[in-house]
Formats: sequence, structure tokens, C-alpha cells
Amino acid sequence: MSIFVGVDVAKRSFDIATTLTNGKKRTKAKLPNDSAGFAQFSDWLERHAGPGTWIVMEATGTYHEALAEHCHDQGYRVCILNPAVIAKFADVELRRVKTDRADAKVIAAYSQQNADSLRQWEPEPPAQRRLRALVRRLDDLKEMRQMEQNRLDVAQDAVKQSIQDVIGHIIKELEKTRKAIEQTIDDDPDLRGRRDLITSIDGLGETTAALLLAELGDPLKYQSPSAIVAFSGLNPVMQQSGEFTGQSTISRTGASRLRAGLWMSGTVSIRHNPVVKALAERLSSRHKAYKQIVCAAMRKLLHLVYGVVKSGKPFDPQIALAG
Repeated sequence: MSIFVGVDVAKRSFDIATTLTNGKKRTKAKLPNDSAGFAQFSDWLERHAGPGTWIVMEATGTYHEALAEHCHDQGYRVCILNPAVIAKFADVELRRVKTDRADAKVIAAYSQQNADSLRQWEPEPPAQRRLRALVRRLDDLKEMRQMEQNRLDVAQDAVKQSIQDVIGHIIKELEKTRKAIEQTIDDDPDLRGRRDLITSIDGLGETTAALLLAELGDPLKYQSPSAIVAFSGLNPVMQQSGEFTGQSTISRTGASRLRAGLWMSGTVSIRHNPVVKALAERLSSRHKAYKQIVCAAMRKLLHLVYGVVKSGKPFDPQIALAG
């Protein structure tokens, strides 16, 4: 029988839990999220696990990546889950208390009950990792530039030149990073091919394509377009309590950078993409709010991305509308 180890990863530490044959849980808390903690985890696994063990954790930004790679290198089967999946499972299980150790137990319980649906994780190619780091750095630099610009707008004369010098340096770094992103994609045949397919979709330009490639990786590693939507936190969630049913909203659990970066593409595609425009008109006729329409447009774009990559053919609105 396979052993399932749930891991809840935070920035500086991680907790682990596994279900015993008697239904109880074996846990260990607050292992440091570094090489020393990884070594402790390996010792724990040697004593309490065995060949074929599943190590299951949530996607937590970048915090889980080093641990996942370590476990993979040790020969264990690793599965990375969308946090939305665990959150939904926890709600069904009526979990009352949220702690890191409880989360590790929930992940272990989910893994055991859904063993057939677990998908084995593989480390990403170096070009993919480099692209993600560069795209996230570009986002950080944009935020830094805006912060300095805000300071400049209210600054005293004595510090204006200093702020302007910093902004000038950031602008240079922005340009260097953009060129590095473009070069990374151009130098890798897989990334280049996906970019060309994605940018064939009306409303998706080079910048958004780089974001999609960085945050999603290979779209075909997801089971369906709906899985990508869930990963992005754009899946609709109905607010319901007792007999009251509220408005549908999005889960917001998942890749926040991807959601933020897709918003502008959603608004542009409503005007310029025939497929998305038709969807927006249908929703508008049903008196949906503008925000709901844009979120629906973002979901549609992710479906179209999956479609062009899977088919290997550029976007054709006539085919998409017929489907």
C-alpha cells in the first residue's frame, strides 16, 4: 500500500503528516525550509516511509520548489496540488481550525482519498525556471519604479535628483530584463513555439505571452483548460450559506500574478477578439457586471491558449466560434 505524506510549506519552515493504518496521523512540525530541514525530512522518510511514497504539497509561490526538487532527487513521487483543491476538500471535511500542522494533515488525507488522481511532478527545464525568475523580476521592477514615481510626485527639491537617479537606474534594469526575457524565449524552441501560438490570439501580446509561459509552464501538463483556470484562481465560486445563495465570485486561490497580468488582456480582448467579444455580449445581455464579464473573458483566453498549444495551430476565430 502506498504511503502519502502531506507537506505544508511556508517561507521559512514546513510541516509534514502521514496517515497511519489505525487512522491516526504521524506529524512533525516546523522543519526549516532549507538544506538542513531537507536532510531531517529525508531521515524521517527513511524511518517512516518507503519506496513508492507520495510526497504531496500545495503550490506556494516559490517556497515549495526547492523541497519538491529535493524529494524528486531522492526518488520519491512528488505531487504539487493547486491550493484551491485542498481548500475545497477542507471545506467539505468541515475543518474548523486552520494551522500549518492541520493543513499538512488535510493534504495527507486528501492524497489518500484521491490517490488515483495524483499526478507525478517533474522538475521544470532550466529555461522555464529562468523565464519565470525574469518575468517576476520585471514585475518587481515595475512596482519599484511606480513607488519611486509616487515619491517623486511629493518630494522636496533636496531629494528629487536622488529619486530621479534611482528611477533612471530602474528603467535601465527594466530594459535589460525585457531583453533577457525575449532572448530566453527565442533561444528555447519549445518556449518560442508556444509564444508564437499564444500571440496569435487577439488580445494577447508578447508581455502577456511571457507571463503565461512563465507562470503556467507547459499548458498541456494540465488535464484540461478548466484545470488552468483553477490554477489561476479564476474558477467561479458560489457564495452560499443555508438557504441564502449570493453572487458567484472567483476563488482567487492560485497564481495571483497571472490573474493580475491577465486583467488588461481581458479588457482588450472584449473589444478586439471576436470570440471573447461574442461571450461578453451574451453576458452583458444577461445584465452581468463588468467585472464578471472581464473575469469570464480571462477564463476564455486561458481556454484559447490551451486550444492553440494543444492543436499546434495559430488562433482561428472562425473555428473557435464554430466550436
